[in-house]
Amino acid sequence: MQHFSLLDLSPVPEGRTVADALANTVDLAQAAEGFGYHRYWLAEHHNMPGIASAAAAVVIGQVAAATRTMRVGAGGVMLPNHAPLMVAEQYGTLATLFPGRIDLGLGRAPGTDMATARALRRYMAQEDSFPQDVRELLGYLGDAAEGASVRAVPGEGTHVPVWILGSSLYGAQLGAHFGLPYAFASHFAPAMLEEALAVYRRSFRPSPWLARPRVIVAAGVFAAETDAEAAYLRSSQVLAFARLRMGRPGKLPSPRADLADEVPAALMAQVAAALSFSATGSAATIRDRLREMIAVHRPDELMVSAMIHDHAARVRSFGIAAEVLSELCEAPATA
Repeated sequence: MQHFSLLDLSPVPEGRTVADALANTVDLAQAAEGFGYHRYWLAEHHNMPGIASAAAAVVIGQVAAATRTMRVGAGGVMLPNHAPLMVAEQYGTLATLFPGRIDLGLGRAPGTDMATARALRRYMAQEDSFPQDVRELLGYLGDAAEGASVRAVPGEGTHVPVWILGSSLYGAQLGAHFGLPYAFASHFAPAMLEEALAVYRRSFRPSPWLARPRVIVAAGVFAAETDAEAAYLRSSQVLAFARLRMGRPGKLPSPRADLADEVPAALMAQVAAALSFSATGSAATIRDRLREMIAVHRPDELMVSAMIHDHAARVRSFGIAAEVLSELCEAPATA
């Protein structure tokens, strides 16, 4: 593994505001740069009271301005919500302001419910235009095409690195076909991780953007001084995910010692499976789990994420994780 990175959804904790969440994101990004994280991604979600990163490009600009060397980007932009030209202009502007530091991850899902998806774009085509939209976007970010009637300014010639995101075989196949790097959302949908990575690596075609397969694998990481404290911190995300499954999205709940009174056992089993690609505990505990993940899946980069209610505890968790991951980057992974 070459690098470790961080995915931030700008969580809005119960009792706090969106403004607090965005301020926390900037503070966490500055801390993450000091911890040694290679890149810092923010994700587009809409109509979610507990997530403040809906306007991902705007937040990325704030994070990039508050940091100096760390790569910053979208993990990702849900391309069905946007015209490719506008995405090229937004991320081309960011790349012009912060040269060599901006990433653009592209997702195929709308990242929200269908009513909100319609509100975002107004017109929903029946056919899947994602591959064509990706190709169009790559064209806008590349060198000027002779005689082009539509150009992205800013954007043209910036060659912003584009990643394909996914949690199924579709994204793996598309990333391999285009010869683009691939990031798998195993932090909340790990079921097809092994098969998707195999498909991507086996089918990859070298391209002007990438000579060989490159993979990010995402994982939840909740670290604290003790295993019990880390499990307690993680309960906020478990409860938030369960409430989402029950159709009750809201702000990030305070941690609970016992969730059995609110989450039925059958649902808890589903949530546990969805969030199973994670490491929770003290530094020693998460080291063993992260080493296992890296050895089995051989990612070029591990991207960690955690929704923790208390901001100071969240920063500390990512700090502990960085100490462990820096050791694992230096040690060769074994199968």
